[in-house]
Amino acid sequence: MRKKDILELKKRLKKDYCTFTKMCGCYVNGEKHIILKFRETFLNLDEDEYFKYLEIAKKVLSGTIGNNILELNFPINDDLINERQISLMQLKNSQLKDDALLDDFYDSIINSYDYTGNFLILIFHDAYDVITKTTDNAKIDESEEVYEYVLCAICPVSLSEPGLRYFEEENKIKARIRDWVVESPTNGFVFPAFIQRSSDVNSIMYYTKNAKDTHPELMENALGCYSKQTAAIQKETFQSLIKDSFSTDERKADKIFMEVQENLNTMIDEYNSTYEDTDCEPITLTNKDIQNLLIESGVPEEITTKIEKSYVESFGDDLPLAESLIDAKTLKANEQRKREEHLQKQVEILQTRLEKVKQEAAVDNETQESKDVDDDVILEEPLGSNLEETQDTNSEDNKATSNYDVILQVKPEKIHQIKSQIIDGQKCIIIPINENEQTTVNGLDDLI
Repeated sequence: MRKKDILELKKRLKKDYCTFTKMCGCYVNGEKHIILKFRETFLNLDEDEYFKYLEIAKKVLSGTIGNNILELNFPINDDLINERQISLMQLKNSQLKDDALLDDFYDSIINSYDYTGNFLILIFHDAYDVITKTTDNAKIDESEEVYEYVLCAICPVSLSEPGLRYFEEENKIKARIRDWVVESPTNGFVFPAFIQRSSDVNSIMYYTKNAKDTHPELMENALGCYSKQTAAIQKETFQSLIKDSFSTDERKADKIFMEVQENLNTMIDEYNSTYEDTDCEPITLTNKDIQNLLIESGVPEEITTKIEKSYVESFGDDLPLAESLIDAKTLKANEQRKREEHLQKQVEILQTRLEKVKQEAAVDNETQESKDVDDDVILEEPLGSNLEETQDTNSEDNKATSNYDVILQVKPEKIHQIKSQIIDGQKCIIIPINENEQTTVNGLDDLI
């Protein structure tokens, strides 16, 4: 089933192109009793009614394939006759002129439809002369086939909201009468399906307004087809299969699901880049694909086996399309998570570098303070007459230091205690000496 086939039918539902022949309806109350049945020649309807019914028919061809429009298939069994399929074929061929066939159709909907409240069953008959198209979609003025089909819409009927209105005759504002209003269809179908611009009597195009409330009882009981999940339901089921496998560890389950989504998205991108043809078959997610995805996402082997088994039990032969299982919000959240993790790592690296710089700066400051003290001592004016040079200093050191009047050598732990101070107008060096400390000046002990 292709989007352009559906659009081709929908474009015809306009005043100048519509070829509906008959329209029939059945109004049912909340107790599932038939209140009204009617048949109309569609082209003879009043203009207001014509366009309102046309809008209802258009809704059945609206939405996205896989979510709002599903391709349902009849069971293939040569030994059994599908009575619902035969009834629909007879209804189409009768052009809605056979009351018995219509009553049987109405009953199948009423008895199957799980709905509380009033509703209206509408069914339209049409015969579309399909014009041949060339490979470049240019139309040729000759018929390829006549596609004859019926379109059904099931519409809720509810009371309008209470309110006030203006009564012109009485020139008053009063409470208005609440009316029973026909709403947009919640479910419907087209039979036979229009696939590859041709009739497919083994398929039905099924419409559901709510992708999470598809009414499978209509698919199976009223139409006689295999029921089918929408993409929205498949996506929820897939998410539950993975997350529920991790029991109460929600944080780990969320992270694994994000990884699976990213790997699944990568797989789709690789497939699309390999097959650039837009009409190529979409990729389905097989049991082997699930296994590979889980392994790539770091799921433990025992959990992988558990998820595989649940996957087969949930979907069976009706394998979902890979694209249907993509959760755009999860992909976006995962991208944000990775961006935040990257930024956090950058912050940690910067903090480490900053701490290293601080440590290096502290060492440099300590070294600079020591150097400043030495410079102050060396460059000060002489404190008194020159003292004799120490006799154990080698000649090269004597030569290197002979230009200084005062040279101090102290233990490293004493450096920070040395101060420079003006006493009686004279700059002095202050070195605190504890009782247990020994001093020597130019080799002479205890001069201080």
